[in-house]
Amino acid sequence: MRALTAPWPELSRLARGLRVAFVFALTALLSSLTDSWLDVGGVLIAQTTLLTSDVITKEAMRILVNNLVFAKSINRTYDSKFKMTGAASANGDTVRVRKPPRYLGRSGMAMAPEPLTETFVNVTLQYEWGVDLEVSDWDLALSLDNFSDKCLKPAAARIATYVDQQCMQRAAESIPYAVGTPGTIPTALLTYGSAGSKLDDNAAPQDDQRTMTISSRMQTYIVDAAKGLFQASEEIAKQYRKGHMGHWGGFRWQMDQNVFTHTVGALGGTPLVNGAGQSGASLITDGWTAAVATRLLQGDRFTIADVNHVNPANYMSTGEVQQFLVTADAASDVNGNLTIPISPSIVVSGSGQTVNALPANNAALTILGAANTQTPSGIASHRDVIALVFADLVVPKGKDMAGRMSDEQLGLSIRFIRDFETRTGQWLTRMDVIFGVADLRGESLGCVIYS
Repeated sequence: MRALTAPWPELSRLARGLRVAFVFALTALLSSLTDSWLDVGGVLIAQTTLLTSDVITKEAMRILVNNLVFAKSINRTYDSKFKMTGAASANGDTVRVRKPPRYLGRSGMAMAPEPLTETFVNVTLQYEWGVDLEVSDWDLALSLDNFSDKCLKPAAARIATYVDQQCMQRAAESIPYAVGTPGTIPTALLTYGSAGSKLDDNAAPQDDQRTMTISSRMQTYIVDAAKGLFQASEEIAKQYRKGHMGHWGGFRWQMDQNVFTHTVGALGGTPLVNGAGQSGASLITDGWTAAVATRLLQGDRFTIADVNHVNPANYMSTGEVQQFLVTADAASDVNGNLTIPISPSIVVSGSGQTVNALPANNAALTILGAANTQTPSGIASHRDVIALVFADLVVPKGKDMAGRMSDEQLGLSIRFIRDFETRTGQWLTRMDVIFGVADLRGESLGCVIYS
């Protein structure tokens, strides 16, 4: 004790050394405590990591990307026009996404110039989605890994789930083509191979951007059915270890818990085409049950007798009847008449040709699926089947923490804000995204697999 309290001149050399060592140790302890608890300007200085808004938003972006499934395999676009001001809300702002043109071509030496008609899809930023939580100073004192596990991962995973849900539903309700039987989980690779044929018949690129997105139950059934077939050893190992299909049939297979479940309409009656020579995006029919009632739901599919599909690359009939998608709920009148909004449009000539013949009067309609059947809809698709567009949200000033992470290559943007609520004494935190989803090439680059 005397080494700590006695005057410096009275101390021996050993005692002076002990006092100097004590001072250094005390200084180091106080510095450590200060680094652990000092909170300055919205930045908590931890022993290992500076958890600033930039660090947090970058980590949130990484988690968001890792949790996307179907949305990670489609056309993602980040629109930078809101980069400076930010999109205030899902208020109808639109983004234009270009669609590739189609041409007829010519025969012979004489030129037959076709107009360069570029078409665009207007994607409305209709979804503003976020997660709100309390993040205290104690939470920010955690290491980045611990903070990520406790706060960011659950929040970003929920945002990713919502984005995936909207993309899966939009794709399922934009694609006219389907294979399988609603209400029955496919157990044969032939069903999935037929989905690939649908894409081929629509001139979908045969590249590495094709994916097969299916539900957990669909995956379980098909992995079991395929376990005895010859495949590359690494794919067999993946099936055995993880229960995944890996790559097969030109597709990269993936399971998504957000597969959209479609319910077939109530139907009723014996529907027929009412009037020969109809074309365009609607079809007048009759023969439905003679009562006012909704017969078809958006996402239902049907065929028309003797109206065959045409390959958009060579404009030749594929020999299969064209499948049509119901684009909005449709109800019959008291006499059983019903006009169906459809996709694709019925077109028999030109660069937009879809069918080989116009429907005949009284041609029979065949609805895919029994009335009121619920069917989870897997999707075989190419990257450009639909478009997912993100934009920047406003980063407000004067907040405890506020940051935004945007990545044009990933096509994503996410915002993080933390501020003190004086009325309740809470540190309130929010993570937000704003995005839109639109049909890009659903009429040719996708096929639904019923289950």
